[in-house]
Amino acid sequence: MILYDVKIAPSPRRVRIFLAEKNLDVEVIQVNTAEGEHLKEDFLKLNPWATVPVLKLDDGTCISEAIACCRYLEENYPNPPLMGVNPSEKAIISMWEHRMEWDGFLPVAEFLRNTVERFKNRGLTGTLNFNQIPALAERGQKRIAHFHDFLDKRLAESKFVATDKYSIADITAQVSIDFAQRAGVSIPEDKKNILRWHSNVNSRESAKS
Repeated sequence: MILYDVKIAPSPRRVRIFLAEKNLDVEVIQVNTAEGEHLKEDFLKLNPWATVPVLKLDDGTCISEAIACCRYLEENYPNPPLMGVNPSEKAIISMWEHRMEWDGFLPVAEFLRNTVERFKNRGLTGTLNFNQIPALAERGQKRIAHFHDFLDKRLAESKFVATDKYSIADITAQVSIDFAQRAGVSIPEDKKNILRWHSNVNSRESAKS
């Protein structure tokens, strides 16, 4: 397998953490998005949506989207389980992972894409150019504050995001929090449960991925 990656991008990091938790080594190829490599013909043959990560299988099949990559890995390398072991647990973890993406990951992307100079004409990922919209940056910042509020409440009643075990829901939340911090939005000091959980998940070896 080959993972097409961008080291500083949050979506591929979810797959790198997942691989590390599974103790899997794959070939990694860095895509130079700063130079527009993801928009060139060779990469678009791998993923017409021009996004990373892309997981290329040994038979040439290409899987894009972080959670789709993780699903493939989970099905083929089930231990340790990161997406549940029975129908109920799988559904609960999927539910919480979606909440972490919708209420955490996407608001940070919305804020960052509409404020950072390098994304001036790249308000969305993909092959089309969109101008930044300041109102979306403001909305994204408010949504991040909401994310901190409800995640802290959730972690007051649960050691990890979805169940009592580390899962893909924690990976998405972990990457979202770190993504926000890189964008200049830190965990508020009064969110003690997030701070406790964040220290815990970031002490895992996979967090270095």
